Amino acid sequence: MRIPKISDRAQDILRSLIQCYIRDGQPVGSKLLAESTRLQLSPATVRNVMADLEDLGLIASPHTSAGRIPTARGLRFFVDCLITVQPPTRRDIQEMQRRLNPDNPPEALASDVSNLLSQVTSMVSLVTVPRPESNQLRHIEFLPLSERRVLVIVVLGERNVENRIIHTQRQYNQSELQQAANYINQHYAGSSVEQIRRELVEGMRADKDRLDTMMQTLLDLAGGALEATPPEPDYVLAGQSNLIDFAGPEDIGRLRELFDAFQQKQELLHLLDQCQDSDGVQLFIGEESGYQALGSMTVVTAPYEVEGRRVGVLGVIGPTRMHYERVIPLVDATSRLFSEVLNQ
Repeated sequence: MRIPKISDRAQDILRSLIQCYIRDGQPVGSKLLAESTRLQLSPATVRNVMADLEDLGLIASPHTSAGRIPTARGLRFFVDCLITVQPPTRRDIQEMQRRLNPDNPPEALASDVSNLLSQVTSMVSLVTVPRPESNQLRHIEFLPLSERRVLVIVVLGERNVENRIIHTQRQYNQSELQQAANYINQHYAGSSVEQIRRELVEGMRADKDRLDTMMQTLLDLAGGALEATPPEPDYVLAGQSNLIDFAGPEDIGRLRELFDAFQQKQELLHLLDQCQDSDGVQLFIGEESGYQALGSMTVVTAPYEVEGRRVGVLGVIGPTRMHYERVIPLVDATSRLFSEVLNQ
């Protein structure tokens, strides 16, 4: 957004208006601003400045009352130019560290982080689960089942264990399955699932007419096991009911639309994918997200990393009148803490 040039006096009035709006959730009048600003201005002078701010699109009148509320453009100016963030205290960080167990698998940690972030911000929190392809294969086992089915046990990274059942072209005995598992573990342990799928499965399929019996077995098993990896990321939510505390009667329709978006997931996942490619904290205020369901909300996100690679995103969704100076550093600190725990 192109930052408008406004005077120090106008900035002070805009800051006070937004702070009052965040605190009370009501349109703010010139009399209240004249009393709350440090400039000792008359209500008439404040009204003139408010008129200039309205011409710039930074505030607006929601109805015929004399009060004004900040627009998404005004909130963006406030966040970019007028706030001073309040970093979490050492005690806050220590309490967050205490509640995250690094021995838990990534899915459980994502859920723990989502619950924690919702509690400390009193908003909806969401944390994407690390994608399986971002983890390296540590070990694979095949166990025979009945009716040409095989149980696959895959260990990704240090703690992510997945169990899958695949259907094979024929029934395999334990010796054949052990031989196939030994081959994959010997040649591909430490490689990403995506890399194994590309080098092993696709390469063998391209030359399948020349494969011996053992390699045919390997292709049947490895192909099914690796292709069973979910291609799409997922996220965990917490604190959806927190939005109801901020909602008025006119917001019920928007909340219903937002809860539907939580269920469908695709739009939010697309937005989170964009955030994963960005540095640091990202904010989408109102219509900046590009999604109608988030038109009256603010989304604050930050990516998290494993071994220097960005593997997911966490963040909060709340009303546009959130306490930005507190929420922004909390999201940032939580993403850094989550990265530290995953790397332990």
